[in-house]
Amino acid sequence: MQTQASRKSASGLHAGAPRTLIADVGTIFELVSEEMALAEAEIHGQLQVTIPAVAEIGSYLATAGGKRLRPLLTALGARAVGFDGSIGHLAAIGELLHLGSLLHDDVVDDGQERRGKKAAQKVYGNPAVILTGDYCVARGLLLASEHGGHEAVTRLAWTVTAMSEGEVTQLLNRGNLDLDVETYMDIVYKKSATLIAWCAAAGAWGCGNKEAAEALYTYGLSVGTAFQITDDVLDYTGEKTATGKRRGQDLAERKMTLPLLIAMERVPGLRERLHTGDPSPERIPAILEAVQNAGATDAALERARELVEEGLAALKVLPETPHREALERLAHHLVDRIA
Repeated sequence: MQTQASRKSASGLHAGAPRTLIADVGTIFELVSEEMALAEAEIHGQLQVTIPAVAEIGSYLATAGGKRLRPLLTALGARAVGFDGSIGHLAAIGELLHLGSLLHDDVVDDGQERRGKKAAQKVYGNPAVILTGDYCVARGLLLASEHGGHEAVTRLAWTVTAMSEGEVTQLLNRGNLDLDVETYMDIVYKKSATLIAWCAAAGAWGCGNKEAAEALYTYGLSVGTAFQITDDVLDYTGEKTATGKRRGQDLAERKMTLPLLIAMERVPGLRERLHTGDPSPERIPAILEAVQNAGATDAALERARELVEEGLAALKVLPETPHREALERLAHHLVDRIA
């Protein structure tokens, strides 16, 4: 068996990062590089089915990149609780469900681009992409039943239900300028955070450690929500978000995110200006500036940091290990990456 010091990083997963201090994302990946390589191989293996169209569409998105946050959380959480099953299989589950949700999202939103490439439905058409998304979700559920145990697969089925509810709620509230923060948070919780929480807790459920599973699940919910809030802030402050969207894209679609909701309460007349319709490209820079000048992005980030602290508090029940430390540092990175 390989020792931690002898493990080699998978290609592209921050090869050569130092092991002595968990100080950045590269080092966090390195800590579970073997597990991440196994997960990556499993993701691609699950997509290589006998139906050529499914294999091609699934691989089209999977090979376009992505941060692999969900497999990383599964690997770290599993190692933090001593899970001794097949982490590669377990860590692939969350990414398969994520891929399925992205394929569905781009059809619903008529997305033009994903991860620097044309959105899949622009290349393959809506019907094939929808069915491939269904396939990704189904394979993830099957893997969970084979490698996660009863509690893990039951909670994953609940997660898929919550994700669907979040998607529908977001769709029904598209362009709703009267959306409140509570509904926004509920959408984020269901659509994004529940899957991240499942990924963090999967290994603990797999080895029957209920206390650790609930701690990791709480951590995942808090960090997952903070991650989405931060990505929403990047729409106003960065060149591109973590999902590859261009700056101002959410605003151009009048998508209700926390920075905009806060700004509409602080900037006189902003809500009324948006009521006239989707802002033109010429108007977007001024609105982006108004949102930032109102302190709305800072306020949203402050809420994200509060959520991170709540998540870190939940981890205190776990033993102090490099993997727990990595979970803590990863949580901070997901918010501080905006700096």
